[in-house]
Amino acid sequence: MSGPAELHPAPKGNAKPKAPPLPDGAVNANPQGIGFWKLVAEDFATHDRDWFSQGFWTLFWHRFGNWRMSVRPKILRVPFTIVYRIMFKMSEWVCGIKLSYNVPVGRRLRIDHFGGIIIGARSIGSDVCIRQNTTIGIADPSDKNAKPIICDGVQIGAGAVILGNITIGANAVVGANAVVTKDVPPGAVVGGVPARIIRLREPG
Repeated sequence: MSGPAELHPAPKGNAKPKAPPLPDGAVNANPQGIGFWKLVAEDFATHDRDWFSQGFWTLFWHRFGNWRMSVRPKILRVPFTIVYRIMFKMSEWVCGIKLSYNVPVGRRLRIDHFGGIIIGARSIGSDVCIRQNTTIGIADPSDKNAKPIICDGVQIGAGAVILGNITIGANAVVGANAVVTKDVPPGAVVGGVPARIIRLREPG
């Protein structure tokens, strides 16, 4: 176990470089190597087979939004797009969770509880857990592409805020109500405002 330490500082320079473009959602970005319904079944199991899980339904419509992009030609996709857009908005209103289909999401994402969750990431890895009142998004409206990468196995506590063009390393833990604006190394446990490294977890 190591003591508190500064997170990785941002590169110094007169002007912060702009983040690269975000995925444009032009293709089906569901995980490869698994069919749509098997993916949905896996998501259902990840949410404890609970038909009333807001996280499961939000993720279902996210998967559906991606699946429809594989429908060709575009004219045949129109009715699916209408359904997706309605249900995307319903997920926001009813579940309190915003997750657009153009955020690439790995397998077995668990959205625990519900309400006040905005998932505006560059990408979400597999086996990630996100809890209520989490915000993931931009830090500065002058660069709307600067969104976080959440790697595999990351645990995000309730009320956490993760902002900017940063990477949360694999198997890191973001504590409840932490505000993270700098890279987090793999396996680190971070907390506080601004977030600092509390300790490093042992691999495996």
